Formats: sequence, C-alpha cells, structure tokens
Amino acid sequence: MEVNPPKQEHLLALKVMRLTKPTLFTNIPVTCEEKDLPGDLFNQLMRDDPSTVRGAEILMLGEMLTLPQNFGNIFLGETFSSYISVHNDSNQIVKDILVKADLQTSSQRLNLSASNAAVAELKPDCCIDDVIHHEVKEIGTHILVCAVSYTTQGGEKMYFRKFFKFQVLKPLDVKTKFYNAETDEVFLEAQIQNITTSPMFMEKVSLEPSIMYNVTELNSVNQAGECVSTFGSRAYLQPMDTRQYLYCLKPKKEFAEKAGIIKGVTVIGKLDIVWKTNLGERGRLQTSQLQRMAPGYGDVRLSLEAIPDTVNLEEPFHITCKITNCSSERTMDLVLEMCNTSSIHWCGISGRQLGKLHPSSSLCLALTLLSSVQGLQSVSGLRITDTFLKRTYEYDDIAQVCVVSSAVKVES
Repeated sequence: MEVNPPKQEHLLALKVMRLTKPTLFTNIPVTCEEKDLPGDLFNQLMRDDPSTVRGAEILMLGEMLTLPQNFGNIFLGETFSSYISVHNDSNQIVKDILVKADLQTSSQRLNLSASNAAVAELKPDCCIDDVIHHEVKEIGTHILVCAVSYTTQGGEKMYFRKFFKFQVLKPLDVKTKFYNAETDEVFLEAQIQNITTSPMFMEKVSLEPSIMYNVTELNSVNQAGECVSTFGSRAYLQPMDTRQYLYCLKPKKEFAEKAGIIKGVTVIGKLDIVWKTNLGERGRLQTSQLQRMAPGYGDVRLSLEAIPDTVNLEEPFHITCKITNCSSERTMDLVLEMCNTSSIHWCGISGRQLGKLHPSSSLCLALTLLSSVQGLQSVSGLRITDTFLKRTYEYDDIAQVCVVSSAVKVES
C-alpha cells in the first residue's frame, strides 16, 4: 500500500505589502449639553484625548496620522508601490534565490522586478527586500504575481508563487464639447468631475494641441496686470464636483488656408491632467487624441474677416468677407448678387463678376451696407452664383450688428 509523502514546507517566507502614505486620524465627537446627566464629562474626555485638535475638539479633525489598515483604493494614473520581502525562516543556508514580480492586467503582463539576477545565498534569519513601482495606466482587475525559486542545501530546486488581486478605479470623468467658430477657431470645453471619495488638488489641466493648432487657455482673467484663475485661489475639487475648462485652438499660419476646406475628422490634441490627493500622492491622466468632425461648408464657403460691433443709423459701414473654393478639383466662375432686406441695404453694384476662383483658393471682398432700422440687425442677402454649373449659393444671417441712433457716439 503506497502512502503519498507529506508535502515539504518551504524554507522561505514571502511577504508583500503595499506602500501608501498614512491618513489623517478622524475621531467621532461625543458631547452633550451641560444640563444633561454627564455634565462636562464628555467634553473633558475629548479635551484630554491626545488625537483631537486643541480648541476644536468637537470637530472630526485629528492631529495624528493613521497607518492604512487595508489595501485601500488604487486609481488610474496613480503610482502603485509595493514592498516585497523574502525571509529565510529555516536554520540552513539557501542558495540561488530568484524573486520575480509581474503585474498581470487585462491586456498585458509587466515585469516589475528591479533585478532579474539571482542571489547567491541567503543565511538563516536574513531576508531579501525589494520595492517596486508602477504607474497604473489601465482600469479593471490587476494581479500582482510574485514568484520565488531557490535551491536547498541538499541540491533540491524549489519554487512557489503568490497572487495578489486588486482593482484599479477611475478617478475622473472627462467630457469634451467642441464649438466651431466662423474664423476657423475651435473652442474646446472640457468638463472634469471628481468621482472619488476625497478632495483633489488640481495641479495642472492643460491641452497639448496637434501639429495643426496653437492653443490659448481661457481659464484665467487679467486683474491689475496679473493673471488670476477663474476658479479662485483654491484649486481643490471636492468629491462629485465638476469644473469646466475652456481652450481656444487656432490653425497655424501654414495650415490656415487649408483649415476652411478640411473635411471629415480632424485631430485636435489631448488633455494632460495632474492632481494630488491626501498627503500629496500624485496622479496623472492623459486622454487619447481628441477628434472633432470638421463642419461642412459645401463647395463655396463665405466667412467674415472684419465687421463692426456697433454702427450708426442710416450711415454706411464696411465689412470684409472671404470667399473660399472648397472644391479640390474644379475652378469656379463666380457672380456676386446683393439683395436688400427690410432693414439692411447694400451699397454697390449687384451682379458683378468676381472672376475665376481656383480650387482651394480664396478671395477677399470689401462691401458697404447701411441700416434703416435701429436695434440688433442681421446681415443677410448675399447670393453667389457659379456660372459654370448655374448653381446659386445663398448666405443669410451672416452676422449681426447693433444699430444705434446717430446721436449716440459709437466707440471704435
């Protein structure tokens, strides 16, 4: 009758601990009114408690730090740090010790070991220590796999490993909106929400533009020659709070002429977000490339280059328009017609020839108008006809101007 031999216990012990900073101690105040039976007993106990803040004993604040009692939360963009220790619990010398730490995610397996070289020998009651760091870049389940191999004095090769599973959570909810201006500028609104359970210090939120654009941040105002954040002096984002950031992207000079005729999806850039939590733990997220659908202008695009904000009643004013041939293959022969409306009247010759406009080319027009009605008036009534295809393009509500009485002085 065969009996299975007992399983041999390992000579080495493996311990893995996550390295995190402590947290501020919070106490639960217990108090009562002086007329109650305990009198001042509860208040005196809180004053004698060394963990409370002097003068603010009834607040849930503490002067002490508390070591973490559990694994805690790991958020995307933070750095995961862990202490790995292999201790020789036996009374014999162990040789050729190799400690390997891998992090398994849903898409890849990463080697986090500082060194892949084996330790020649480990004496009794001695240990091998290692600290690993990894910036977490995926959400979901992560498994830390720690494997130890060694050789006993008798020459037997031994091997064991342990698994440590943890979840990586999403710290921020980022939503973006695009607004296309007539001047080829693109405005990006980024809504950032803190979906963790603790406040965040927003250290930096910036937009790294693509090669086509220059970016201007619109998250500060100029006060007495100094830039002041629109969010105030405190950059803290409380749990579940949302903050809107605004950026203006303008095409670079070498791309400005092509910006009006770009069709389809264009790459804008990516957001770079840096924050700190608790006692200064740093986190960083970088979004994927943000894309927007370029607005469709058809074959001919009309855009305004210059227009006054306010004009005088029944006095001529000037605007400058740019006409762009958005076709990449066809030359156009254009005719400009100007149609008066009930309030806006065009000054000039209607039906004049603009000449031939080659593909992807533009021309500028200086036009004169006057308004016979006060108030906010819409500039309408431009018609452009392509004589080759006998096709007419109508442009109404091009812009709006404020018309005031000539007795009111218009500031330029």
